[in-house]
Amino acid sequence: MLSRRGALLLAAGGLTQLSLPPAVPAAPGPGPAGADERTAVAAVLDGRARELALTSGLPLTARYRNLVLSPGAAPGRLTAAADLDVRVTGYDEYPATYPRRLALTRADGWRVEREDAASGPPALWDFGTGRSARGAQCLVLGLVAGPDPAALVAVGDRAVPAVSAVWGTGWAGRLLLELPATEAQFARLLEADPAGWTGMAAVTVAAPGAPSHTPADRVVINPEAFGRLSDFGRQVVVTHETTHVATRADTRAWTPLWLSEGVADWTAYRDSGRTDRQIAPELARDVAAGKVPAALPADRDFGAGATGIAQAYEQAWLACRLIAGRFGADRLVALYRAVGAADGAGEDRDRRMDRLLRAELGVGTDEFTKLWVGEVAALKG
Repeated sequence: MLSRRGALLLAAGGLTQLSLPPAVPAAPGPGPAGADERTAVAAVLDGRARELALTSGLPLTARYRNLVLSPGAAPGRLTAAADLDVRVTGYDEYPATYPRRLALTRADGWRVEREDAASGPPALWDFGTGRSARGAQCLVLGLVAGPDPAALVAVGDRAVPAVSAVWGTGWAGRLLLELPATEAQFARLLEADPAGWTGMAAVTVAAPGAPSHTPADRVVINPEAFGRLSDFGRQVVVTHETTHVATRADTRAWTPLWLSEGVADWTAYRDSGRTDRQIAPELARDVAAGKVPAALPADRDFGAGATGIAQAYEQAWLACRLIAGRFGADRLVALYRAVGAADGAGEDRDRRMDRLLRAELGVGTDEFTKLWVGEVAALKG
């Protein structure tokens, strides 16, 4: 599940061809994709993976696997399908896997003529040469053609301890940020419609191809929306997304978005010194106009491009602020982890939420909603 935290405040680029390693001679084989060709092409791809690690400008290791060869459209040509496994050094427990489609031609040896993404999102380095900046607790991957990744290091290094102060040290305690050069690249990394993600400042995702149980572990920054934020806004966005990284192992398909997005915003704004009306200006304006919501926001209210998405985030923040303020921050954390427990797969979602609110806070859904509506209405003051 993608987190969708907007600042609330696109021409797509093609894949860049990698520098090619020296061709490996291939002895003529019995057919267009025989054993000799396979051995030679595998050697070419081994060299290509090493070349990627050396020339991408990023701290990573790579390898191609699951190579499948097919005859090309003409003699001396092959097509190949392979998985490109990439690990960011010191950060990836599992490799990110990018299915690739390659066209090869043979002159004195096999050479890769073209490589494309066969499915799934492109990789950051597909957009050009990368560069990176490392902090004490974060690593920022960027592009030479884009914003300087070093500008994000201090933001990431502040976010990690702020999140650990609430959610403990049972997560990796480090942050991986990806900073593409344009909003169009940001959308392509998410395989999303650029129009739907305009204004979204950042999204937390899992490494492509990682096992399904692997927590989401990297934050992709929209350079254009993020660049329009104040320093305070940038810190809020990154701390919010870091909360998603830290809590992802406790986040399930049945966790309501008002809770998962609310705890992320509450963590990000905690100890900020901002007033309720400063944190929830859109909601405050609605209340002043006589529009007070009667129910907690639904999951659909957080969708990219949804009408009232700003208010949905603010309502979610206020619900979690209510829990932390009235019942204690430890109860908010306990509720979140209880909701995300693995025993929730077969239970009705609303019934489960009511039961857990009673167990952790001593109030059911109806009573909690009444308390929350009162907090919302108080914004009018």
